[in-house]
Amino acid sequence: MQKYSIGLCFVCILSILVFSQCTQKPSENQIAVTKSSKPSFGGFESQVAWGEHLVAIGGCNDCHTPKKMTPQGPELDYSLLLSGHPAQMPPPDVNRIEMEKKGLIVTSTLTAWVGPWGISYAANLTSDATGIGNWEESNFIRAIREGKYKGIASARTLLPPMPWPMYKNMTDGELKAIFSYLKSTKPINNNVPQPQPPASSPQ
Repeated sequence: MQKYSIGLCFVCILSILVFSQCTQKPSENQIAVTKSSKPSFGGFESQVAWGEHLVAIGGCNDCHTPKKMTPQGPELDYSLLLSGHPAQMPPPDVNRIEMEKKGLIVTSTLTAWVGPWGISYAANLTSDATGIGNWEESNFIRAIREGKYKGIASARTLLPPMPWPMYKNMTDGELKAIFSYLKSTKPINNNVPQPQPPASSPQ
């Protein structure tokens, strides 16, 4: 009888252990795996919203959005957001040869820059065909990672002051979010002028 009781107790304990294993809460590792399977947008509700945030804090508007003068100084012209240097606006009127000799860099609008490399103009980043409307995601990633104009492998290198050597350190997720946002922007037709070589170089 005693052996029977001991055996019965053993069966009861084994059953409790098995039941508890089946009903226990998921471990922290299991929860982490479940959470990581969901899309992550840097804490934002969508990829576009994350990209908009990255563009804002990355200073993209400093050069790529035209300005309007106010009593407090230049402010972003949101009607021309990210449309680049206005096609009809001339570059700074300076003695370029003297500037190049002294290694000076001058800008009056932040959308056009005169320096030892010549003159560079901030690109149109809107979703228009004159901007990045016809770009693929791979073009944008190459433009930032390799500093290639329009993201074309055989194209020229992007000119100063575009800080692509720093921006290339962004993650794939960040670059994809920025591209997603730029593709969602209002299309603004603006053919940005082509860059000019240094004034002291042979024409």
